[in-house]
Parts: sequence; structure tokens; C-alpha cells
Amino acid sequence: MNEPIKSVDPTDRIWNFFASVKLSVVLLLTIALTSIIGTLIPQHKSAAQYIQQFGETWHRIFETLNFYDMYGSWWFQLLLSLLIVNTIVCSIDRLSGTWKVIFPEKPVYRADRFRKSQYRRSLSDTRNPEELKDSISRFMEKRFRHSRVERSENGFRVYGEKGRWTRLGAYIIHMSVLMLVLGMLISSMFGYEGRMNLPVGETDNTMILRHSDARVQLDFSLRCDDFSITHYPGSGRVQEYRSEIAIIRDGEEVKSHSLIVNDPIRFSGYSIYQSTYGRIPEDSFTLVFTEAASGLETRREAEKGEEVPLPGGRGQIVVQDYSNNFNFRGHNLGPTYLAMMEPAGESPRPVILPVEHPNFDRMRQGEFIVRLENIDYRYFTGLQIARDPGIPIVFSSFVIMLLGFFITFYMAHRQICVEAVRRDGGETEISVSGIAANRRPGINMTVKRTAERIERILKQHNT
Repeated sequence: MNEPIKSVDPTDRIWNFFASVKLSVVLLLTIALTSIIGTLIPQHKSAAQYIQQFGETWHRIFETLNFYDMYGSWWFQLLLSLLIVNTIVCSIDRLSGTWKVIFPEKPVYRADRFRKSQYRRSLSDTRNPEELKDSISRFMEKRFRHSRVERSENGFRVYGEKGRWTRLGAYIIHMSVLMLVLGMLISSMFGYEGRMNLPVGETDNTMILRHSDARVQLDFSLRCDDFSITHYPGSGRVQEYRSEIAIIRDGEEVKSHSLIVNDPIRFSGYSIYQSTYGRIPEDSFTLVFTEAASGLETRREAEKGEEVPLPGGRGQIVVQDYSNNFNFRGHNLGPTYLAMMEPAGESPRPVILPVEHPNFDRMRQGEFIVRLENIDYRYFTGLQIARDPGIPIVFSSFVIMLLGFFITFYMAHRQICVEAVRRDGGETEISVSGIAANRRPGINMTVKRTAERIERILKQHNT
């Protein structure tokens, strides 16, 4: 006769899947291997750099797999989420058995286990066990959290124990790992980092995200009140650069800080670092027009965004923008102004005006050669702004992990048995023995001290 096939509840199947230690091993190995990939493949570089390094085909494969932003990819976040669920289910699945050991309704003590223990001390006394029982049991009640007295054939046994809760040390470590992974996941999903170039005397609340050109508005503003540079004497090398930063919220200054490298401002969940510095030009300058045919020069004072007439009324020019590092056909021209010239009766044409290359406009072969003079500069401070909401959870996990390791390796569930037996010679033999989880060396010291205290108590009661 065929036995009926037992149906398994789908809920149980899911629970057993996530309660599997094998799943834990697979997830940990997978996260470790993919982390190696994230270390070997540079993160957040330009597409041109990746194509140059790996070629077009591998670049497309790696881009599809999100290897260039691996720690922020959906599949890496999925691995972390699975590990969190796996850790929680494993802990709950095994906690019920541990809970019964830690908090039993009636603790069970086996005398034979104590008799076989290697951690023992022996005493003797001329009085009979009944005379010793009260003083020894009172001591054990004070010394240990739980104690119990049992009668034996020729005497008595007093059991004492403490530290059952230390068996939770492993679960504290599990919780710390869970918090660590959770903090990493939160940072990966909700954390971001950006930059802000803030000129002296200006206020801004917009930062540009690090790995894109996206802009994020902060719920507060930053103002740079001053900027200073200190140089090493004699060498001219920069020793320190310092920014005086004020934080503005709802129109009021709520915090000010003298910002230097490695001394960030912490405010409203953000960390603001001194990252770099540079110079930006003021909006006013002198435009110099040189006629290509005659070499005659004409100077005109101008400001960025202002329409400036060309000599002889032959059109106009507007300086529209500025770049600290302008790239022209693969060459960095350095600080450069970008203008738009509109000769009379002709369509507008762009004009590139590098500050460090005053004759650059000759290549345009126009009627006028344009250059800039009398440019005044002011410093800006380059700020790195990071929001990482998972950091407090990660730091807390390390503290809890250290606590769990301390409990697991330096504390233990200890049980002591004091047995008093009347021998044929008339003396009472008192043995003190102990056992501990994983045979901790500290149990030997507990047995020794307990025996010494009992010996002193017996001597006091004998006088």
C-alpha cells in the first residue's frame, strides 16, 4: 500500500529556505566575490575611460551588469536584503531552543556531570553535614543568582549558577551583523555625495552630485565669509587652507565653523568637508580688440553678460560664461571665457578667450582679434557634502559587536555544585566543582574562590 504524500505548506518552504545556514554561506561568498569585482573595476569613471580600458564589447556588458556602480546596483542591494532576512530568520528559528536553556521553568542539575568535572576543590570538616547545610546554602544564595539544595544519601548538595543570559552573546553578534548590513543598505539606497564651489562672500544651497550633473537643493544654505592660505616658510608650498563657513537656515545664521581639511562640519545629517580651493574671476574686465589688418587696438571696459559694441559699430560681443578648465579638442586651455560675437549683418559665432593664451583668437581669422585684460580674481572654497544616513547604524553595530564578542569569549554560563558527604571515618568531605559552557578557563578561578570562601565561613562558624 502506497503511503500518502505529505504536502508541505508554501509558508514553511519559504521559512526553511531563509532559515538555511547554506543560504548564509552562499550569500556571504557571493557578496565577498562581487566586492572583489567592485575593487578591481574602477567605479564611477567616464564611458570613454571604460571603453579605452575594456573595449566596446566588455564595456557594454559591464554597464548592463551595473559593475560601474556596483555597490549602488539593484542586485547588490538585493543580496544585502536577502542576507538581512536570512540572518533574522536564522536567529528566530534557533532562538526558541536557546530560550528554553536560558530561562527554563525548572533548571536541571546532574550530579554526575559535576563529579566528572576537572575543576574541583576538596575540603573537610569534623561536623556532620546537617550542621553545615544552613551556612553553605546561605552563602550560595548570596553568591549565585540561582541556587537549590538537594538531599543526598549521606549529606546534601547545593547547586548555584549564574550567567545563563551570556548564551545570548552569539545573538548579540548576529544582531550587530544585521545592523551592519542594514546600515550599508541604507547608505547605498539613500546616501549621496556632492560638491559645491562657494566663492568668498556668496551664499548657496545647491550642490552637484558627485557621479552626475544632477543638482540637489539643501534645506539650508552655506555662506563663505573668508578664505585664507598658509604656506610653508621658504618653499611656498601650501601648508593649510581654511574657510570660514556659516550655515543659514530660514534666514538666520545657526552655526559657524572654521573649516580645514579633515575637520568637517556636521549638521542636519550632512558632513561638509574642505575639499579643494581655486580662483574665479570678478565679473568686470577689459576687452581688447586688435584689428587684424592694421594692428590698431581698442580697449573697452565690460562686464559678463553685457553687450559690448565692436569698434566702428561693426557688431557686438557678449561674454557669457567662464570655465576654470576648458577643454578644446583634447587640450586643457585652463581658465577660459566663452563669448558670442555678432558682426553686423552676420549670424552669431562663438569666441573662445583663454586667459593664459591671449593670442588664441588669431586662429578664428576674424576681422578682430579679441583678448581679455585687467581681470581680478577672488578665491572660492571647494566643499564636499555627504549625506550618509546609514553611518550611525554602522557605528552602533561595531559597538554592539564588541559587546557580543566580550560576552561570548570572556563571560560564560557557570554552574557550581557544593556536595557534603559524611565519610566512615567521621569527617565530612566537602567538594566544590564547576562546569561552564565550552570549558572556559574562568570556571577554575570561580571554583577556587568559592572553595576559599566556604572554608573561611566554616572556620568562622567553628570558632
